[in-house]
Amino acid sequence: MFERLSRSWQLVKASGSVLRQDKELLLFPLISSFATLAVVACFLVPLFGLGALDGLGGKGPMPASMYVVGFLFYVCQYFVIFYFNAALVGAAMVRLDGGNPTLGDGLRIANSKAVNILAYAAIAATVGMILRAIQERVGFLGKIVTGIIGAGWTLATSMVVPILVSRDIGPMDAVKESAMLLKKTWGENIAGQMGIGAAFTLIQLAIIVTGVALIVAAAVMGSATLAIILGALLVVSVIVTALTHAALSGIYSAALYRYASSGESSAGFDSAVLQQAFLPKK
Repeated sequence: MFERLSRSWQLVKASGSVLRQDKELLLFPLISSFATLAVVACFLVPLFGLGALDGLGGKGPMPASMYVVGFLFYVCQYFVIFYFNAALVGAAMVRLDGGNPTLGDGLRIANSKAVNILAYAAIAATVGMILRAIQERVGFLGKIVTGIIGAGWTLATSMVVPILVSRDIGPMDAVKESAMLLKKTWGENIAGQMGIGAAFTLIQLAIIVTGVALIVAAAVMGSATLAIILGALLVVSVIVTALTHAALSGIYSAALYRYASSGESSAGFDSAVLQQAFLPKK
């Protein structure tokens, strides 16, 4: 267990070295964040204006029309997320091949896969709506079961975007291949992604606690200007940390998929570590 965590941490550090060489990779999650907010606004503003959300906080299932709207929202939201994740992974793979990717390279790769990304977004939206419909009709234990199913779906599809970027296959075939690769990469994929998530959660918590303490201290001293500056720095720090987390996750999954599918090591990654990561499970 500890050997696997150590190996995964080495792969995460290698992902960090890739990000240091190509800081423009941070732009993909940044643009994705703005785009997802735009999608939310495009759906919520008209619904608020029409009063369509009135009464939805009560008990009972949602109206059928809201399921349709919810499905369309999921499709649009997932498409934006998957599209920019594909751009990030595509650009990361250019770097892993020894190239020097640009923002345009990543977007060009995502554009070439846009149809398959949209189809995959529709599949993910369908799964999401089915799980939500089940959750509304079952008790507490049923919600736990659907939560486990949802987590399993997330793990099984963790390699779909790198597969769609790398190969000319449809989303259903990509989902099947991702599920099969999970058996081969589950240790490093789960340990690495959880390690990245846990590390950045702690970093963000430390930033928030420290930032709030400094802001309170500035306010107590009566320095409103300093408090405002510290508040702005806190927001920027949290945003940069979140963007770094997203970028590292994309690079990490790209490197794992590249080695798992072709056996080729990536620029900046220790081939010996990758070989140990994908030894047959006993």
